[in-house]
Amino acid sequence: MADNYSFDIVSEIDWQEVDNAINQTRKEILSRYDFKGSKSTIEYSQKDKTITILADDDYKSKAIVDMMQNKFVKRSIPLKSLKFKPQEEAGGNMVRQVIEVLQGINKENAKLIVKIIKDSKIKVQAAIQDEQVRVSSRDKDLLQEAIALVRGAELDFAVQFTNYR
Repeated sequence: MADNYSFDIVSEIDWQEVDNAINQTRKEILSRYDFKGSKSTIEYSQKDKTITILADDDYKSKAIVDMMQNKFVKRSIPLKSLKFKPQEEAGGNMVRQVIEVLQGINKENAKLIVKIIKDSKIKVQAAIQDEQVRVSSRDKDLLQEAIALVRGAELDFAVQFTNYR
């Protein structure tokens, strides 16, 4: 029997599901009555990891964001992985909304997770590895406690638990 058990805390996105959700949103824009004659579009750049919404007005921009978020929820893409930039004016009386899709846990967020775990006094070790945090312990029950702790924490980014062994 192994003496140490571990799991990784990650923040990963299924890019194919993001692409599918954007395509479904695009189809819904074309079929909705309130968008007839509208020049509104939604574009997704996998290279830049951004979603750009171009809409006729603020109302249509919010409607597109709402449609997109519904598709994301249905496809189990965490909404916390979306970072909205300020809405800006675009040419031709249009508004542009750029949304960044975040993946990976940055250094500050990784340190926050480690601090939450250490402050809880659960007897586990948490170590930052690139864009993830590895938590290990001799006791599987303590790992379960650590997972419950991180799940219950008010984090402003999405986390998943992988490589449980």
